[in-house]
This record gives sequence, C-alpha cells and structure tokens, in this order.
Amino acid sequence: MTDKAIAARDVGRVYPSDSGDVHALRNVSFEVERGQFVALRGRSGSGKTTLLNCLGGLDNPTSGAILIQGTDIAAMEEVERTRWRRESIGFVFQQMGLLHSFSAYENLDVMARLGNVPRRDRPRRIFDTLERVGLRDYFDHRPYEMSGGQQQRIAIARALVTEPDLILADEPTSELDSDTTHEVLSVLQDFVRRKGLSILLSSHDPIADDYADRVINLVDGQINERAG
Repeated sequence: MTDKAIAARDVGRVYPSDSGDVHALRNVSFEVERGQFVALRGRSGSGKTTLLNCLGGLDNPTSGAILIQGTDIAAMEEVERTRWRRESIGFVFQQMGLLHSFSAYENLDVMARLGNVPRRDRPRRIFDTLERVGLRDYFDHRPYEMSGGQQQRIAIARALVTEPDLILADEPTSELDSDTTHEVLSVLQDFVRRKGLSILLSSHDPIADDYADRVINLVDGQINERAG
C-alpha cells in the first residue's frame, strides 16, 4: 500500500471559451502523505476549487495524472468512480449542503447509506461521529436550529461518517468568524491525529496554516513555493 494519499503529477486543466482557452491549472505537481493535514492556500480564482474537483473525481484534468491512494482515478469507469468517491472520499464544502428539513442524524444517515455503510452499523457509526465533533446531543436538531459553527461541524461529521481515507475541504471556514474557524479547524486536526486520515483543505485564511502540517500555495493555477 502506498504512503501517498495524493500524488498529482503535472496536472493541467484547460476550459475552452470563445475568447480563448482558460488555463485553470498549469503543471501542478505535489504529494500528500497518509495522515497529513495539508492546507491549499490561494486567492479566489487561483484554481483551488478546480484542483479539488479533479482530485475528488468530480472533474477530469486535461493533462497529467492524479493518483489517490495509488489508484489512477482517470482510468475508472464512471460508475466505479462514483462508488469510489462515496466510499473513500469525504467532501466538506463552503456552503455545507446540509438537508435543512433533516435532523443532524438524518443528514449523516443519508451519507452513510450512499457510502454503503452496513445497516446494522449505521446508528453506532453516526452517534460515534457526532460525539467526535461534540454534537451528539444535537442529533435531533435541524440545521436552522444550530449556529454556523455547529452546522459546519455537522457537515464535517457527514463527510467522516463513511470513515474515508481522504477529506477534501473547499473553503469550509470562509463564512465563519475567527473563533468558529479555530473550532472547526481543531476538529479536523483532531481527526487527522486520532484516525490517521489525510486532509487537503483549501483556504484563503492564514488561520489554516496554524493547523496544517504543510502549506501549498496556488497562484494563477500554479504552485508557488515562495508565496505566503
């Protein structure tokens, strides 16, 4: 088994347009070790979301290769890739995407079903995950009954309930104040330390640097080692 959670090799992504090709990513190469928390830093428009979408199999690079846990995801058929994404990758988004008519428990249960968690294991898995993010007592609360930080912790719990090997988080703290940002990043860091999973988190907020093992800077679709 490879020690690399992510290996991106000369990844490029070009979007054709009437006014000329848009190079969202240019020759991006980096690695993320297993059990590592990596922050992907860059301004809006730097290519962070495009890169995360390619890493998560939601988009395909125009050039280069992406290996996740040693597997070339571009070589997968779409059905296989969808199953792999549901079972092996946890996504945390800026907008959270919680189902507002569902309780916290029900939001996690939907993801557990999609991730093929055995039915007999779901209640224990859901309550254990809610406990880890400090919200077990909120299992029957709906998102509108919780604060922004609590909602984001539920979004994190939903991503973790399938026990994925890799978390991809796209600006998960951009709508939060600094105190809540520290709270959310601390939860993610704790999962890395205790569960040994890997996290690649995009952010334009320097607070993320305090929690990451390593920081990758993306500028105009390219990795810039000197940016900071």
